[in-house]
Amino acid sequence: MKLFKKREIILPNDGELMLKDAMKRIAQPSRRAFLQRGLTLGGLSLLTGCATDDQDSIEQALTSISRLNDRAQALLFDPNRLAPTYPASMITQPFPFNAYYGEEEVREVDGDDWRLELSGLIADRKPWTLDQLRAMPQQSQITRHICVEGWSAIGHWGGVPFAQFLRHVGADLSAKYVGFKCADDYFTSIDMATALHPQTLMALTYDGATLPPRYGYPMKLRMPTKLGYKNPKHVQAIFVTNTYSGGYWEDQGYNWFGGS
Repeated sequence: MKLFKKREIILPNDGELMLKDAMKRIAQPSRRAFLQRGLTLGGLSLLTGCATDDQDSIEQALTSISRLNDRAQALLFDPNRLAPTYPASMITQPFPFNAYYGEEEVREVDGDDWRLELSGLIADRKPWTLDQLRAMPQQSQITRHICVEGWSAIGHWGGVPFAQFLRHVGADLSAKYVGFKCADDYFTSIDMATALHPQTLMALTYDGATLPPRYGYPMKLRMPTKLGYKNPKHVQAIFVTNTYSGGYWEDQGYNWFGGS
């Protein structure tokens, strides 16, 4: 059997100080969960090229690690592989509320006046009403929501398969991105492969009832293959594009791909 020597990481003289500063940045909530995983041998090699008196270079290196993670996750993503599903007995009661604001600030959207706006690389860009979405074929799933903060919960979601909707409105399925703008000023974007995944759902119900405001009424995008922050609530606009559009948390340092 051939034995391999353990690789050593050799840091410059000021490397210890530089890594301490980098870890402080990673400890920030917007970076902690994914960049800690990114500090592998490759990540450390990126950081060793930073100067401790140049804070921007450390930030750039951390961003490079994040983008490397994005590319790796995209390559590993299997558009045909399903996320686990669970029996009703395992649904988390109550399913937790989560947003960038407190529950007392949940947006109240008038479903009668609500219109889903479409733009970008979509052939039929007419707005959709809630009744029109409800008239489309529906699916349901009991899947696990995984939060970047370290907790998870199992919920029961129902709604329109997003791939079916995109095909119905003539979206360009060869485009790179699908973006979302929400009534609570949240925004994000996803890759087209995830948009077309069979479990990606335009959720209109929770546990068999109309989607409550705290979970994203009138519609949220539910993706069990993505971390929680990639699942936008109160969606009011969808656009298809080849231009990277980032997201609320992504623009603050979260991984863009955000696979769970």
